[in-house]
Amino acid sequence: MTQTQVETQPMLGFQAIGSALDDALGRDPSVFLLGEDIADPSGGVFKVSAGLSTKYGADRVRATPISEQAIVGAAVGAAVAGMKPVAEIMLMDFLAVCMDQVSNHAAKLRYMSGGQTTVPLTIRCAAGAGMQFGAQHSEMLEAWLTHIPGLKVVVPSNPADAKGLLTAAIFDPDPVVFVEQSLLYFAPPQPVPVGHHVVPLGSAATVREGADITLISYGRQVHTALAAAERLAQDSIEAEVIDLRTLVPLDERTVLESVARTRHAVVIHEAVRRNGFGAELAALITEHLFDELGAPVQRVAGPDTPIPYAKVLEDAFVPGEDDIVAAAKQALSRSRVGAGSNG
Repeated sequence: MTQTQVETQPMLGFQAIGSALDDALGRDPSVFLLGEDIADPSGGVFKVSAGLSTKYGADRVRATPISEQAIVGAAVGAAVAGMKPVAEIMLMDFLAVCMDQVSNHAAKLRYMSGGQTTVPLTIRCAAGAGMQFGAQHSEMLEAWLTHIPGLKVVVPSNPADAKGLLTAAIFDPDPVVFVEQSLLYFAPPQPVPVGHHVVPLGSAATVREGADITLISYGRQVHTALAAAERLAQDSIEAEVIDLRTLVPLDERTVLESVARTRHAVVIHEAVRRNGFGAELAALITEHLFDELGAPVQRVAGPDTPIPYAKVLEDAFVPGEDDIVAAAKQALSRSRVGAGSNG
């Protein structure tokens, strides 16, 4: 094996995340995990931490009472005291229970101490529709979190990035909310680097190159965007696909450079459309590239409704390939002749 080659092995999403936790626990004694049912024999509701309490002991993989306020409150205190806690909130919807600890304490302490107190806390949470968990257990609430100064927000789309981004989050000096879409836990295995693997926060990935339109997304919707891009290619439309990977910090440069070239953009996310993160992306692009845009930025998102339980309705809630293809063609059909330098 050459120095440029990286040893990999196929992993499911939950295995890649567990691998990152294992590496962090073994690398740094200040790292510990806490959350409901995360210790063996259950290893967490999605089996992410299976085997870790047996390997590292109950002091470092701590099963907690069913109290999100207690979990995050204890984790904030431990982080301020110099530890690197990784707190699991079983489902993203339950952040509503502990938002005071997240917003008023974790996110603000570094600012309120004049930079003297860091809060190296990672909050993991499962999220997203597709498993018929119902309206109170399926939400994507990333827009809540990106609106809170002091928090970093990560939404990986694949197992390798999940491992690398989680490692970066654990060793970051600021609080990070790490959003794990539940359907990605059990998606087909993909190659994941073995051992220590870091993907820097704030770096988007261009996962498909194209000259006609830019599709911007994160999480599992990246895969839907890639599938839509393949369909667009059948009509001689070459779509560039950007995986943001982290929402805060946001890699604005990659987004703006792509849209400046293609002059057209579609932003895609599973969360409801109204005030979703796509609105922030659309505003950013419009503010910087208004004269270059060939058409208004299109948004593809979930409808403004609680997430249905019934499978057929839940499937209809989640934006699909058809929605992205239609939005892309709508943008291109409205293209302004003579707009920008490419007109």
